[in-house]
Amino acid sequence: QVQLVESGGGLVQAGGSLRLSCVASGRAFSTYTVGWFRQAPGKAREFVSAISWSGGATHYSDSVKGRFIISRDNAKNTVYLQMNSLKLEDTPVYYCSARGGTAVPSERYAYDSWGQGTQVTVTS
Repeated sequence: QVQLVESGGGLVQAGGSLRLSCVASGRAFSTYTVGWFRQAPGKAREFVSAISWSGGATHYSDSVKGRFIISRDNAKNTVYLQMNSLKLEDTPVYYCSARGGTAVPSERYAYDSWGQGTQVTVTS
């Protein structure tokens, strides 16, 4: 497993942008698939995006496709989530997650390492 720390959350107006970062510590991060999930109060944690170990494969939920961009810099052990054209419904806590292997799944149970989360609040 790897240890993950998210940052970059904050307050932003609708239509604005934020970039989240997920920094990993631990060995072999460059071999891990990394995913972003989000969770609003009282709701299930939902998939946002994921990226393969090489960055060659990405996966987005329909709700963020075309607005969010996931990328990674393995030399810095960091995965980024660029969030553009933010909407009020993009508001919840965002979590970074990781798993070994080449698959890029959207299921929460497929990931075995999780960060503590970073809050994103979109205002009107």
